[in-house]
Amino acid sequence: MPQCADGAVVITGASSGIGRATAQAFAREGACLALCARGAEALQETVRECRRLGGHAFGVPTDTRDPEAVKRLARMAAETFGGIGVWVNNAGGGAVGRYWEVPIAAHRATVETDLLGYLHGAHAALPYFLDRGRGVLVNNISIGGLIPTPYAASYAAAKTAVRAFADSLRQELASWPDIHVCSVFPYFVDTPGIYHAANYTGRALKPAPFVVRPEQVAAAVLGLAREPRREVVVGIMGKLGRLEHAIAPRLVEAALRLGTEAYLAQAKTAPVSDGNLFHPMPEPMAVTGGWRHSGLRTAAAVLGLAAAGFLAVRAIPHGWKAADAQRTAG
Repeated sequence: MPQCADGAVVITGASSGIGRATAQAFAREGACLALCARGAEALQETVRECRRLGGHAFGVPTDTRDPEAVKRLARMAAETFGGIGVWVNNAGGGAVGRYWEVPIAAHRATVETDLLGYLHGAHAALPYFLDRGRGVLVNNISIGGLIPTPYAASYAAAKTAVRAFADSLRQELASWPDIHVCSVFPYFVDTPGIYHAANYTGRALKPAPFVVRPEQVAAAVLGLAREPRREVVVGIMGKLGRLEHAIAPRLVEAALRLGTEAYLAQAKTAPVSDGNLFHPMPEPMAVTGGWRHSGLRTAAAVLGLAAAGFLAVRAIPHGWKAADAQRTAG
C-alpha cells in the first residue's frame, strides 16, 4: 500500500448504504481507504469495488461498539497510509416500535452503536489528527438528530446526542484551526437500512417519500473533506422539516405522529425482527434499497402525510382552545 500525503480516509459501516457509497466516492478520487464493517464478506466486496474505481483500500472487520477494535483499526490505517486525514463515523442501527414494546437490549444496542460507536471513532482518530495538526472528523448523524422521531426514540436520542457531542468537541478543538468536526444530517435515504432495522411494530416498514440517493450523502461527505463546514442537511425535505420544526414544533411533531400511526395501521403485517442490531445482516449487501419509486404509491404516501399534517394543524388549535376553556372554567 502507498504512503498517502493526505493520510487515510477511514469509513465505518462501509459494507452497504451510505458507507459503501462514500467509500466509492473517495475511491474515484484515488483516496487511501481504511474501511470497516462487521460483515467480512460484504466489506471485502466494497474493498474490491474501491480498488477497481482507482482507490487504495483495505478492510478490517470491526464492531464499532468495541473501543479497542476501533483503536486497532485506526492504528492499522495510520501505519498503512502514513497517518489519518479523514475519519467518517457512519456505522449505525436502530430499533423501530413503541418505546416500551422494544426490548431494553435493543435500545442499548442502538445507543451503543449510534452514540458510543461515534465516540470510539473520534477518540481513536483525534491523536492522529493532533499529531499532524490537521484532520476532518465527519459524523453521519441523520435528520433524526434534528427532528423528534416517533417510534424510534432511542435512535433519535443517540443521534441528538451525537450532534451535541460534535458541537462540544468542536469547541475543545478551537485552538487547532485545521482540525474540523463536521455533521451530516441526511433525510430518509434509499439504502437497505430500513431492511436492516430492528422492527418491533409487527408491520412492514418503508421510508418516507422523496428518499435521498446515497450518492448525494456521499457527495456531501466528500465535500466536507475538501471544504469543512460545521454541518450540512442533505435533501430538500430534511431542510424543510428542520425549518418547519423550528417554527411550529408542536404541529410538526403531531403530524409526524399521526402520519406514522396512519401508515402503520394500513401496512402489511411483518414478523418481529432484531435486524442487524446484534449480528451483521446476511449477504448480499448493496448501496441502494430500491426505494426510489414513482407513481401512485408515492403519491398516495405523500397525500397521506399531507392529510395527517392537515389534521394536526386543524386539531391542535382546537385542543388548545378546549384546554384553555377548561382551565378558565376551573
